[in-house]
Amino acid sequence: MASKPHGGDLGHVLVIGGNGFLGHHIVAQALTPRRWAARAVTSVDLRCDKNRNPGAAYRECDITDAARLRALFEELRPDVVVHTASPVASGESAVAKDIYRRVNVDGTAAVIAACQASGVKALVYTSSASVVSDNQTDLLNADERWPVIRGEQQREYYSETKAAAEELVLGANRQAPSNLLTTALRPAGIFGEGDVQVLAGLLRALRTNKTNVQLGDNLNIFDFTYVGNVAHAHLLAARALLATAAASTPPLDHEKVDGEAFFVTNDEPCYFWYFARAVWRAAGHEDGTKGVWTLSRGLGTSMGFCSEVFFGIIGKPPTFTRQRAVMSTMTRYYNITKAKSVLRYEPLWTLQEGVTRGVGWFLEQEKNGAIKAQ
Repeated sequence: MASKPHGGDLGHVLVIGGNGFLGHHIVAQALTPRRWAARAVTSVDLRCDKNRNPGAAYRECDITDAARLRALFEELRPDVVVHTASPVASGESAVAKDIYRRVNVDGTAAVIAACQASGVKALVYTSSASVVSDNQTDLLNADERWPVIRGEQQREYYSETKAAAEELVLGANRQAPSNLLTTALRPAGIFGEGDVQVLAGLLRALRTNKTNVQLGDNLNIFDFTYVGNVAHAHLLAARALLATAAASTPPLDHEKVDGEAFFVTNDEPCYFWYFARAVWRAAGHEDGTKGVWTLSRGLGTSMGFCSEVFFGIIGKPPTFTRQRAVMSTMTRYYNITKAKSVLRYEPLWTLQEGVTRGVGWFLEQEKNGAIKAQ
């Protein structure tokens, strides 16, 4: 007789953005028999040609097309929806801001409405740890009691739209007549296989011989989170919501998952440039601390401004920005006691294991010609 999966039965899992960076890891884990049992796993994405899993079903749909999305949900009738779809944070241009609003806010509103109309039991939303940050001020051991930063205080429109979407999701919890249960996860600094930002950027710096430049004094502590751990947390949240939906009595306040937000990290905050050098070592660069030029945050932001102006003139996305200079010199780490105690979340992979797996994937892709070495 086969042993039961450790995680439990998730029913029919629908992952919005299931062909994307985080989404395809959630799909893969939901289809891991020794960990979870799922009657079916479906990815709904704008395009489904990449990151496919033979055990999953795929349907293409733009989540901003509310009518089509609702019809698809009513056809599929999933038990739980995991909503990971979001554009990559790529600047503050008018075009970028419009995309953030349409996908993160309007698209999430359409997802909620489709869930409510089709009898979905649970909705897990991928928010962002940046919702409590003004992307300027240091965060030390921030937890869920910290206020969400909105409006004029929020310097990044991407974070503003993620906060707005989180508010919509949590506000929809237990709203009659659907009784949909909702939760939001706030991962910090996601990296790993398929990463187009953190690892891709650091490996690009390695390939272009920029590892000898450091912004700041490297005393700023930062949280990076391996994507496999973030995926694991999403499925734990899905299981908890489904258990709540099946229970005859509501959970106690200290047990509640529905209507709640949770920070998710690797629980291993580290000095920012230590992480960068761990990535470079994993890629074969051993002398990352020799001949390093240290630049101040002020000089870095000035360089970022010049880069933004230059690339704005030539009509291309800037390779370096003021915000990147600030992010690499600020302290930003979080307390995940709530996720550990309520979701029973514990990272499955250490930070070093995540770096080894993620960089190994990139090197293999380069070797096979699937991606170009930068």
